[in-house]
Amino acid sequence: MKKLKVLIVDDSSVMRKIVERALRQAGLELTEVLEASNGAEALVQVQKGSLDMILSDINMPVMDGLEFLKNLSTIESARNIPVVMITTEGSEARVVEALSAGAKGYLRKPFTPEQVKERVTPLLGGSL
Repeated sequence: MKKLKVLIVDDSSVMRKIVERALRQAGLELTEVLEASNGAEALVQVQKGSLDMILSDINMPVMDGLEFLKNLSTIESARNIPVVMITTEGSEARVVEALSAGAKGYLRKPFTPEQVKERVTPLLGGSL
């Protein structure tokens, strides 16, 4: 099983830990978990090196998840990193907007480790 390097982007440090725990409970082996509290910080982390996946909240201060996705698409080395958006939004329009901006999937809060596995595993191809 491939060990994964993921970036979790959320303005809540508690939510970042919840996402990390859900990934581990879903059976993913994480070698490194990077964190960012907004899209601007996340872009800095992305430029530091290779990632296997990004999980990002949509609603954040400074730079929200949609703005982050738009900026991420301009970074050549990041174009193949799957991004899963995490949201409390009930609005389908926001989810569609995120998918149109390049997200490969989404999770609605609250979520279970089973839902995380269901959304994340197919995006990692043969990595699991």
